[in-house]
Amino acid sequence: MTSPRTRWIGLFVISLAVSLIIVDSTIVNVAVPSIVDELGITSTEVQWVQESYTLVFAALLLVFGTLGDRFGRRRVLVIGVIIFMLASVWAALADSGSALILARAVQGVGGAMILPSTLSTLNATFHGRERGIAFAVWGSTIGGMAAVGPLLGGWLTTAYSWRWAFGINVPLGIIILIGLMLFVVATRDEHPQAIDWTGALLSVVTSAFLVFGLIEGRTYGWWLAADGLMLGEWQWPLALSPIPISFAISLVAGIAFVWWGLRRERAGKSTMLAFSLLRIGSFRNGNVAALIVSMGEFGIILSLPLWLQNVLGYDALQTGTILLALAGGSFLASGVGGSLSGRVSAVATVRAGIAAEIIGLILIGAVIAVDTPWWSIALGLLVYGVGVGLATAQLTGVVLQDVPVQASGQASGTQSTARQIGSALGIAVLGTVLFTSLGSTLDSRLDAAGLPPEAREGIVSAVVDSAGSAIPGLDAESPEVAAEARQAFSDATRFAAFTAAGFLAIGLLATLRLNAPVPGAAAGRRPEDEASAPTGESASEEPR
Repeated sequence: MTSPRTRWIGLFVISLAVSLIIVDSTIVNVAVPSIVDELGITSTEVQWVQESYTLVFAALLLVFGTLGDRFGRRRVLVIGVIIFMLASVWAALADSGSALILARAVQGVGGAMILPSTLSTLNATFHGRERGIAFAVWGSTIGGMAAVGPLLGGWLTTAYSWRWAFGINVPLGIIILIGLMLFVVATRDEHPQAIDWTGALLSVVTSAFLVFGLIEGRTYGWWLAADGLMLGEWQWPLALSPIPISFAISLVAGIAFVWWGLRRERAGKSTMLAFSLLRIGSFRNGNVAALIVSMGEFGIILSLPLWLQNVLGYDALQTGTILLALAGGSFLASGVGGSLSGRVSAVATVRAGIAAEIIGLILIGAVIAVDTPWWSIALGLLVYGVGVGLATAQLTGVVLQDVPVQASGQASGTQSTARQIGSALGIAVLGTVLFTSLGSTLDSRLDAAGLPPEAREGIVSAVVDSAGSAIPGLDAESPEVAAEARQAFSDATRFAAFTAAGFLAIGLLATLRLNAPVPGAAAGRRPEDEASAPTGESASEEPR
């Protein structure tokens, strides 16, 4: 058990651990043009550099949320930080796109150990109004760090090398490890259940094949296989593309996952997904809203840095500075959200936040052009950041408000998985929207300009495959073609922004099924329980 002051220091350490994984999920964005130049990766690999991290992250959150409850949340958190640090060193030393993608996947393993352990630790350590404040700090950290990552990555990339965007995780990780051992209470579930390994495998297959299909569809063909389709050194033998097969496998695995989980639950056995908790309206509806909202929240962070650098000509540091407006809005909202805690319905705050995100994205999409001034983008990001700061923290509280503390690990793993799956789908869908629309728009523009098919195909492939990094080089060969490429990239980025706003609008509609929380009912407690429960309740000490 820790003293009240130590608990708040522990909250800072836990927030720093969350910052580590959230920063790393965004820090690479501003470094992508430098990575493309040095390693020669394609636009598909650009997506996989993000997705390999996010996908593994999402697929393993449920597993490690349960393992944390069983073996100790702080213990799993410490191991996760160590794995994350080692994988960061691997990423910093990567000499090819495939090596970087693999390193990012291992980072995802570490991240999946960190995130659910932080949230379940907060849920077991803080109670009553303090829990709402802790959730607000935790959630606003996610929103704010999503923008601090590009700023930090931009500075490191510009002043040193993109490799330091990963190397910075080592000293940060050491600080976190020291803080965890000194200030964070060691908690675990007093009655842990067996791990559902079959359910874990089915959940990984479901998400992996779904995201693979969304990302690789434009490469391999959405229905019919592309001519001469090769998977590694093996040639695809069917006229049917592997993409619909991938979607079919994902669908079958998803159905099997639900069937298997319900079967185990009826038998009184543990399940990967908290099916019994889905009977709680706030938990069920909150997770649906969180998944949809996350599709729009972080997907746009993929396209904006590419557009700012390759079209407007900003360097990585300038790009990160512009994106800092998102962090400013998020931190501003976190202060407002904390002061409103207990006075304004959390659901109302979530809805206001999502509405602000939609307005911000519409503002960004409306001003995107080849000569857009930086301040107009920053203004839209500021409004967007206010929305992220309001919605993220309060939505977490709504999802977990009626969940018993003893189920906090599995519940937090479920809600974090919903968010990460939404982020993975958002990156996959918005990345595909960006590059597909870029290719089709640029081809149409070059056709209207009178370029022959062979020349158009080469230029379009160069621009799309390089994620736009080839545009500056086109100036020396043909300023007219470069201008068309910049316009096409701007149009594609605008389309991606409006698509993200569309996801958020659907998420806003999903929140209509959320009910305002009952004061004092957090984590399945009655108001009178909150007043009398000891601080260390349900937070049994782990052997030290």
